[in-house]
Amino acid sequence: MSLAPGVFVREDLLRCTFVASSGPGGQNVNKRSTKAQLRVFVDDLALNERARRRFVRLAGSSINSEGEVVLQSDGSRSQAQNKKACIDKLRELVLRAVIEPKKRRATKPTKGSIERRISAKKRRGEQKRQRREPDQ
Repeated sequence: MSLAPGVFVREDLLRCTFVASSGPGGQNVNKRSTKAQLRVFVDDLALNERARRRFVRLAGSSINSEGEVVLQSDGSRSQAQNKKACIDKLRELVLRAVIEPKKRRATKPTKGSIERRISAKKRRGEQKRQRREPDQ
């Protein structure tokens, strides 16, 4: 299964279980297990080292002590839709980890922008000074 460009995981490595849900469904919620839990080991995802570190940071508390990502969804009354939502969450996480963020380059404000800022501050100060009562 393709999760992102160049990132694949075998379907048999994705384990999906269903448990009792607290989501929508009325009385049906007491009878059906519709909450989906998707589990996959981080090492099973074909990520390079940098993307893997970003993935672990992005997943945060979704990763348990065994190195397994546990994603849950109970937004729907259907097992299939909840499973799809879990896979979409995994795809989103992997995609955000694979795309390397651009480095921020510090820039110096232009001379014109500095002058505009200072003149705006002076105008504002003059406006406030004119509102004051005259000194006696």
